[in-house]
Amino acid sequence: MKKLLLLLLTTTIIFSCSSVKKTEKALNTGNYDQAINIALNKLRTNKGKKGKQPIILMLEQAYAKALDRDNNAIAYLEKEGNPANLERIYNTYLSLKNRQERIKPLLPLYLVEEGRNANFILHNYDQKIINTKDKLSQYLFNNAKALLTSAKRKADYRAVYEDLNYLNKITPNYKNTREMIDEAHQKGTDFVKVTMKNRTDVIIPKRLESDLLNFGTYGLNDLWTVYHSQPQKSIPYDYAMEVELREINISPEQIKERQLQKEKLIKDGWEYLLDENDEIVIDDKGEKVKVDRMVKVHCEYYEFTQFKATNVVGNVQYRDLRTRQLLDAFPIASEYVFQHIYANYNGDKRALEDGLLGYLGLKSVPFPSNEQMVYDSGEDLKNKLKNIITNYRFK
Repeated sequence: MKKLLLLLLTTTIIFSCSSVKKTEKALNTGNYDQAINIALNKLRTNKGKKGKQPIILMLEQAYAKALDRDNNAIAYLEKEGNPANLERIYNTYLSLKNRQERIKPLLPLYLVEEGRNANFILHNYDQKIINTKDKLSQYLFNNAKALLTSAKRKADYRAVYEDLNYLNKITPNYKNTREMIDEAHQKGTDFVKVTMKNRTDVIIPKRLESDLLNFGTYGLNDLWTVYHSQPQKSIPYDYAMEVELREINISPEQIKERQLQKEKLIKDGWEYLLDENDEIVIDDKGEKVKVDRMVKVHCEYYEFTQFKATNVVGNVQYRDLRTRQLLDAFPIASEYVFQHIYANYNGDKRALEDGLLGYLGLKSVPFPSNEQMVYDSGEDLKNKLKNIITNYRFK
């Protein structure tokens, strides 16, 4: 017990020294908020312990330096008079308020050697935050409104969209911000018209084409790209994506056969152990000794494998509808294999391995039609198409 207490005490001292050193390092390198975070975490429990005194003193120093730094930054930014600085001023006021709110629950913090409470200057920043937020909101709104009128590129509309979303976050439903967000999103979105072309001699099942072009099932989550397989007249499309199938190869129906001869030595009951004179062996307890009776069994195994495969090959092309230029092309291919195994036997099936027993009793099944084979290859094709779509970025 004494050793355990000594170990706990030593660990506590080492941890405390480590916290002090970390706080001191952050304070001396100008990372005041880091120093404050370390100190606050340490003071959440037993703040009155003697070992916490250095932490309290460094918290006081870090808070004073952070307060002075932020006030000087605000004074400089306000003196510059640039409305683009309003966001930084607003966030700095929020930081000032948040910092002191985190310290308040721990107050008072008493410094024993100096016989005083640690000094933390506290202000009510609410009005300054409200005033700055009003100015920032008006600035963001006016700026976004002007950009919506003058923007030429998609990237410009996307920047407006980000600014308006930030505005809606700090001041929800400010004027007609919501309508402007929708407008910026609409004008910043790349609309892609999708078509499928069959260059093969095989008829593509309608349901396969429908599945491949049903982008609602792809789980796509791209804010700035929308794919339409059924173009809408009201939308000016920027790009075209063409899914072209060039080859569909279907193998003939095949049944492969194999025959195996199996034999195995197996346990088949028991018998008494006989000595060299054909007399039953008796053990030390006077009981007759029993042993497994081993027999060799034979089996002829006949296995049949039904096989049919389909291979679909094509490519995906992206074109710029404004310049009619080919942007990119990607090969795409998929394969689907139908395979069914069944078997029968002649002899003692105990001679067969477990891996073969599962096929016994199964029967042949009808081969899938060519149309079904092409359709079944569609799931793999769809996954590869989704991979292309999710990774492609328009420049």
